[in-house]
Amino acid sequence: MPYITVEGGKLTKEQKEELIKRLTEVSAEIMHIPSEFFLTTIKELPDENIGIGGKTIDKTKKEYMSKQH
Repeated sequence: MPYITVEGGKLTKEQKEELIKRLTEVSAEIMHIPSEFFLTTIKELPDENIGIGGKTIDKTKKEYMSKQH
């Protein structure tokens, strides 16, 4: 049974449903395994628990948004 896991920031219910659907469809197509055999989980992490480039994601998002205005 193939297992797909995604770790990232907070998503809406609709985003989760679409992500699970599309990841399963593409994986089933590439691997030639029926989609019914796939298990998919989403692990949501708060932005302050994720870092990139030495900064937390919440700070990186704030900096990015301030540059967009």
